[in-house]
Order: sequence, then C-alpha cells, then structure tokens
Amino acid sequence: MIRIHGIAKSRAFRCIWAAEEAGLAYEVVPVGFGPGIKAEAFLKVNPNGKIPAMEDGALVLFESLAINLHIAARAGAPLLPAGDDASRVLQWTLWAGTEVEPAAMQWGYNTYMRPPAERDAGQAAAGAAGLHARLDVLEGQLGANAHLLGNVFTIADCNLAGVLYGVWSNKFDFDGHPRVKAWLERCFNRPGALAARAQRDAA
Repeated sequence: MIRIHGIAKSRAFRCIWAAEEAGLAYEVVPVGFGPGIKAEAFLKVNPNGKIPAMEDGALVLFESLAINLHIAARAGAPLLPAGDDASRVLQWTLWAGTEVEPAAMQWGYNTYMRPPAERDAGQAAAGAAGLHARLDVLEGQLGANAHLLGNVFTIADCNLAGVLYGVWSNKFDFDGHPRVKAWLERCFNRPGALAARAQRDAA
C-alpha cells in the first residue's frame, strides 16, 4: 500500500487525487505544517522537512509531482501513456512546476494565503499577470481537446490542474481563458478529484 505523508490541505492533495485516479490502495499519514515536519522520524522520509512524501514499499519519494509520476507509472495507460505521449506528460509536468506554480503562488500568497496586513497588491498583480501569460499557452494547447494530450485524461492533467487548484478554488479570474476554465471544471469534477476534494474539505 502506498503511504502518503501529509494532509489534504497541502500539496499532498495532488498525490491523493493521483492515487484515486490510479485506483491504488493508499493511506494518508497525517503530517501537517507544524513541528511534525521537523521530527526525526519524518526527516527520515523527507530530509527537506516538507510535505508531501511517499513510501511505496522500499521506495521513498518527495516532491508531489514526482510522486504522481510514480503513481501513474504503477497504473500504466491511460493515466501514464507510452511513447511520445509519455514525453509530453513529462513536459507538461515540468511546465506546471517551473512556469505555472511560481506565478500561482505569488498570486496566492498575496490574495488569500497570508494575513491581509501582509499582502502586497503589486505582487498579487504581478502573479496574476504571470498566470495569464501561462494560461494563454494552455488555452492554445487545449484547442478543441478535452484534455492536455487529446481527449483522454492523463497524469499530465492531474499534475497541472493540481498546481492550479488553489487559484481555481479561490476564484481567480479565468474568464479570458474559457477553454482552461472548462478543462479545470472537467478535471475537478472527476470522481477521483471529488474524493480528494472531500478529504481536503473535511480537514
């Protein structure tokens, strides 16, 4: 059984969603943002002292998107396709982490994550501008397709949508990107996503 260390109100949400999509048995080991992440026992799982982390037998991984690629590999196609589409999954996963997430976090920190007195409107605007630039790319990629690689949901969708969950759930303005908005609605209303969202909402 896969053991996911973290809480659903963290990046562990992405891993819970991936495990649901893969249909794999998993256990959430509750580790929050408090002293637990610096405890000696947890540092043996993730020496970075961050969540999530994962144990799958003898394999121990950190980094939520890497964990998701492993989970998808366990499930195989269609969640993790073969051939050139496997490379496309890697491309969109890395793009999610390097291009989208920094802008999403810049907007998030300065709109809903930090206390109001610590928010910077200029930083929020810069994050929003960065997000819109990336969403322009995503809007073009989706075209008439239901998902990133065509009409079949893959772990690329889970990873990129997972990175965007915070901005989506906190009412970021997607109106200029109707295909992205519709794609996110499709992703987040899949049974696996709904199961992960229920855990997040209950936390």
